Amino acid sequence: MPALEVKNVTKFYGGFAALNGVNLQVEPGEIRALIGPNGAGKSTLIDVISGRARKWTGQVHLFDRNISRLRASQRRLIGLSRSFQRTSIFPNLTVRAQLRLAAQRVGGGDADSLLEEFGLATLADSTGGAIAYGDQRRLDLALALIGRPSVLLLDEPAAGLTFEESKLLAQRLRSLAQRWNVTVLLVEHDMEVVFSIADKITVLQLGAVLAEGSADEIRRDRSVVEAYLGSAA
Repeated sequence: MPALEVKNVTKFYGGFAALNGVNLQVEPGEIRALIGPNGAGKSTLIDVISGRARKWTGQVHLFDRNISRLRASQRRLIGLSRSFQRTSIFPNLTVRAQLRLAAQRVGGGDADSLLEEFGLATLADSTGGAIAYGDQRRLDLALALIGRPSVLLLDEPAAGLTFEESKLLAQRLRSLAQRWNVTVLLVEHDMEVVFSIADKITVLQLGAVLAEGSADEIRRDRSVVEAYLGSAA
């Protein structure tokens, strides 16, 4: 069964269809990238899946369980986690305290191991506001992985990172997904990250699925190149 399944999801803002009958299946352990032009509906779809969107139709299933009516906090407790475009860290709490607080909320005990996984051990006693932006992004990702969720939603995790930081982040994600058997749905504009990490790519345009396939298939898809990739292909 799919780890994550979206069935005929539609979401309107007034008379505008931000999502129009979107269907998506992500298999266990897969890293799926969700790409498309600005306004294509990527972040709206992540909001629907994570439980933060209102007034939408369709269904969301987590390992064959219909979670469409569960609140975001309930989805987090049963294994669906997410990060945001803007970091959600606490600037006045230490790195270690933030991870331990998150662990208490979800009933997980892996805060210290995540310090090591994300190279944050030397920053454990620094406050979130005092560490570099790249370190804040890694902390944000570590917070999303507290409790070892089965499905992780990432909304532009490489935003604002340097090329080297983005590359290292992609390597960490790939390694963790394989070792922890985490399924990842990734919204990302950095095509270097997308093409290096994704097992499969789904392209949205105007709230609908335009194309789906491997990195090579997406690079060769004329409709995708014309709509979004251009020279990035």
